[in-house]
Amino acid sequence: MSRLLIQNGRVIDPSQKMDRVTNLLIEDGRVAAFDVESAGGATALDASGKIVAPGLIDIHVHLRDPGKEEDETIETGTAAALAGGFTSIACCPNTDPPIDSQGTVEYIKQKAARADNCNVYAIACVSKNREGKELAEIGQLVEAGAVGISDDGAPVYSPELLRRAFEYCLMFGIPVMNHPEILELTQNGVMHEGVTQLVLGLGGIPAAAEDVMVSRDVALAEATRGRLHVMHVSSGGSIHIIRRAKKRGVRVTTEVTPHHFTLTDECLRTFDSNYKMNPPLRGPGHVQACIEGLQDGTIDCIVTDHAPHAKEKKMRELDQAPFGVVGLETALGLVVTRLIEPGHLTWSQALEKMTINPARVIGVPKGTLAAGADADVVIIDPKARWKVDPGKFLSKSSNTPFAGWELTGRAETVIVGGKVKFQRQGEQ
Repeated sequence: MSRLLIQNGRVIDPSQKMDRVTNLLIEDGRVAAFDVESAGGATALDASGKIVAPGLIDIHVHLRDPGKEEDETIETGTAAALAGGFTSIACCPNTDPPIDSQGTVEYIKQKAARADNCNVYAIACVSKNREGKELAEIGQLVEAGAVGISDDGAPVYSPELLRRAFEYCLMFGIPVMNHPEILELTQNGVMHEGVTQLVLGLGGIPAAAEDVMVSRDVALAEATRGRLHVMHVSSGGSIHIIRRAKKRGVRVTTEVTPHHFTLTDECLRTFDSNYKMNPPLRGPGHVQACIEGLQDGTIDCIVTDHAPHAKEKKMRELDQAPFGVVGLETALGLVVTRLIEPGHLTWSQALEKMTINPARVIGVPKGTLAAGADADVVIIDPKARWKVDPGKFLSKSSNTPFAGWELTGRAETVIVGGKVKFQRQGEQ
């Protein structure tokens, strides 16, 4: 019997409304008990002054594998996840080939098992080849292990196809996860449509492009009683739509990224493509709306939308460079520095949005330290001060807008299934 005793840590488990200093015993890969003073044969880990929490979960990650291994692989992406404190991630289907067959889901599971870092779940396609014309074989994909469906990178454009996807997914209890964008409103767009965009002379991406699609998706979810998950919300208008929908009992959840509650469109004045993402960075009012949505529970999850791109791709001119930034290794520090330290969220509120809430969205038995649960645990140093150095990332790509930032809070030890998978060494 393998035993691990984590001692003297501040255990915060939002799933059990627990926040107290105690000892946590792990036996044979599962949470065994709290308040244990000693355990024969157990390896002891001193967590004095640290936070012990369920392993973080990110349900919006691009691993680029298969097809774009020059940007990221399942091995490098999961290593980056561990360094960020994540014990489970869900990968998006905009790969090549897309995740629209049982074989591709199996490929991802096998590669993840071989990497042996964190848990990896597959989000499969809504439509065959992500073309938006014909439903993918959803039943077969769920059978293979898919935990949600999405054509992320592109919205599900046909209302009829989306309606049928909602109805079909009712049989399997999985969410339809849609990228909210009206493409006719965003053609040739580079950044948020507004005063800064006009001054810079770049193509605009209006907030209305998100709001209109969210409104349509909510209406179809309400009509079908389907489960909608709105991906990477960025607009105050769409957050307001989701807030009202939740009050009406619509089955809708949503997520926000650290860059959308931290940065504004003013950053594009640098013409640095590491500030180019979709949805784009928006104005201060939208950033404030994201924070308020987190505070009142409208926004359920914090995700990274980890979107790695090889250096040569991001070095192109701003209007030619691809959208997206990496985020797995900076997310926790940004949550602590920009949400917890200023008092916008408590530790328990923030961790809820990074553990049990995302687990519930994709329906996996994770995100909790309840007795008998899988022992996926992160030990966080809440006072660690560190500088973001992309050269030290474990991700294959380093396209971050936060290079050189001073952040507080970092994962120190990460345990997956009762095994220590990551321990930070010195200045790492």
